[in-house]
Amino acid sequence: MGRYTARRLLQFIPVILGTLFLLHYLQTLSFQINGNPIRALFGDRQPPQETIDNITRAYGLDDPCLEQPGNPCLGMFVDRLKNLATGNFGQDFNGRDVLTLIVEALPFTLKMTFLAVVFEAVIGIVAGVLAGLRKDKLTDNVVRISTTLVISVPIFVLGVLVQIFLGLYFGNWLKTREVPDALKATFSVAYQEDYPWASLVIPAFVLGALSLGFIARLTRTSLIESLRSDYVRTARAKGLKQSRVVGVHALRNSLIPVVTFIGIDIGALMGGALITEGIFNIPGIGGLTFRSIRNGETPVILAVVTLLTLVFLVASLLVDLLYAVLDPRIRYE
Repeated sequence: MGRYTARRLLQFIPVILGTLFLLHYLQTLSFQINGNPIRALFGDRQPPQETIDNITRAYGLDDPCLEQPGNPCLGMFVDRLKNLATGNFGQDFNGRDVLTLIVEALPFTLKMTFLAVVFEAVIGIVAGVLAGLRKDKLTDNVVRISTTLVISVPIFVLGVLVQIFLGLYFGNWLKTREVPDALKATFSVAYQEDYPWASLVIPAFVLGALSLGFIARLTRTSLIESLRSDYVRTARAKGLKQSRVVGVHALRNSLIPVVTFIGIDIGALMGGALITEGIFNIPGIGGLTFRSIRNGETPVILAVVTLLTLVFLVASLLVDLLYAVLDPRIRYE
């Protein structure tokens, strides 16, 4: 296990460097093709050339390589790596520290992503196991139909519907009853600062609904396949209890593709939170990204994309490490 972990960590280094270089090259290529982004800040106004030159120099966009289409600007890439290593993500066009903006917004997105992962993993796996154990029976049909409905509805449609029926109608009815304030905050239309966890429950449900459907179907299919395996028949022939056959032998191997999906889904959930945070007015990374795109804040957009990429790569690394725990047959000698 130790050698496997060390080997995966060493393989992680070129992967992350290659990914960061790809992000850097796409940004420099956009500058080389579209021109200096500083000019776009002024819109139709024409400021003095000296003003544009000073701002361009202040943000490090005066490198001659940005005027040569196709040039990867390796010097700028090395400087960017040095800045990232020291936690320097630069400043936005209003002079605010980008890292500070991210640190202020990140806790909201992390909380919602955590609740969404717990929600989709617990309910999705339980529903998938019940459907797999009762194949072609009522429970299986209910799980298959309900997950098909959830998967077929886009997030922005589901979010608006949930906001109207649970947040508006049910929430207003709940306000007339003698119930705890935290429960009222749970079924509210928008995020409430006084109840940071309770008011994120419904948005997390919306965020993780699509993945819940995939996890339930993935668990069901994988468990049915495992129950037909020779090692499961051998375990039953040895007289083991049904709970041990399913819980220890069949389900453990069935969870490998599910763990892979959940690991990859963490990065996707943080990136996909833009729509959910917009619907429920949550001041997280999604809201920050949306405002940055609208205002043309290139440094903030690039920093957020870099952060989400790192989260995605680290989650993939943790999934690889979990493989060796779930399946002892995996060897990387």
